[in-house]
Amino acid sequence: MIDKIFSGISKIMGSKSERDIKKIQPIVDEIKSFEEEMKALSDDELKGKTGEFKQEIREATAATQKKIDELKAELNTIHTGESEDIDRRNELESELEELDKEWLEITDEVLDDILPEAYAVLKETCRRFVGKSWKVAGTDNEWNMVPYDVQLIGAVVLHQGKISEMKTGEGKTLVAIFPTYLNALVGRGVHIVTVNTYLAQRDAEWNEPIFNFHGLRVDCVDRYEPNTEARRNAYKADVTYGTNNEFGFDYLRDNMVINKDQLVQRGHHFAIVDEVDSVLIDEARTPLIISGPVPQDNQNQKYSELKPRVQRLVEAQKNLIAKFLHEAEQAYEKGDQETAGLALFRARRGFPKSKKFQKMMQEPGLQRLTQQTEYLYLQDQGKNMHVVDEAMYYAVDMKQNTIELTEKGRELITPSQEDPDFFVIPDMGTETSQIEEE
Repeated sequence: MIDKIFSGISKIMGSKSERDIKKIQPIVDEIKSFEEEMKALSDDELKGKTGEFKQEIREATAATQKKIDELKAELNTIHTGESEDIDRRNELESELEELDKEWLEITDEVLDDILPEAYAVLKETCRRFVGKSWKVAGTDNEWNMVPYDVQLIGAVVLHQGKISEMKTGEGKTLVAIFPTYLNALVGRGVHIVTVNTYLAQRDAEWNEPIFNFHGLRVDCVDRYEPNTEARRNAYKADVTYGTNNEFGFDYLRDNMVINKDQLVQRGHHFAIVDEVDSVLIDEARTPLIISGPVPQDNQNQKYSELKPRVQRLVEAQKNLIAKFLHEAEQAYEKGDQETAGLALFRARRGFPKSKKFQKMMQEPGLQRLTQQTEYLYLQDQGKNMHVVDEAMYYAVDMKQNTIELTEKGRELITPSQEDPDFFVIPDMGTETSQIEEE
């Protein structure tokens, strides 16, 4: 009954998505209302619209921007370390933060007002580029995209800071250029975040002529090495493409610099994330970490010292297990199942991933014999397991993911001048008792 009620309400009122689209549709209709006016403009007049939009933003924010400039000028005059100067600096920085919020609020209002006309300008630009071609990812590509209503709806949604879900082939790349153009008018840069370097560079090359037509510069951070002037210049572009990892690592590195002159990014104003589920959920599961170099005289020295011993130990074990498997084959052929079973069980304990052992385990008779031998030696809490393991250099427990060195193994990797108990893990109870007695 409840499901039927909600189903009926949905039919009457529509789904959340349908209601949202109804709110956006008037904006799309307003965008389309500018079409004839835009078509009548010359190329230079169409380009000039971008300058008009920027001027409108400057005029609306002029008073606030003047206050910001005055406070920054005063802030630059404070150099001494006197307590009153520090207090004044903190006061100015707090005022600047509030003024910046005010500036952004005014800008957002202007962008919302000019959105229909600005989108109409870019739609007309797309129409005029149809049939033109340029190099994209090394091949000639012809521009043939003019946005449909559904793409304009997606473009409005993105400007509003929401997620626009679109299937492959529905023109995500085209949708993104509209809010990018609109927010780039502010002059603080727009970041387009993609999941891989190919897409970042391809989309930058694909959309660059459209933005260049309106005097906006496009770049891609993935083209340049980190901490270079070229990458810093890429962040100064009106539109900056890049992968989530490159943006993220540049942010981490910027938080480690000593002087502001060393910063690569210029700030964060507006960003569009392509494949947001992948970037903010799947990719975000792997944290971005910047680590320093490991001292060569500590960990690496110990690793280099012990590696040859481990290699010698493993090689000796492989040769020994090969002998056990050969012994098992011969004993099994002679009908000596006790000897064959013990040799096979030792092979399982000593080198369970041996290809020859795994191949022999495909024979039901040998597999059954190995299981029977294992059961035999595990009886009575495994009191006879030492008979199995002592013949080898180490024993592997696949269930516990552990390897235990035998006396034979310790002797192999411990030179005569070293402590023979170096590789023996002491019993903490016994060691504690000895300390207490002392």
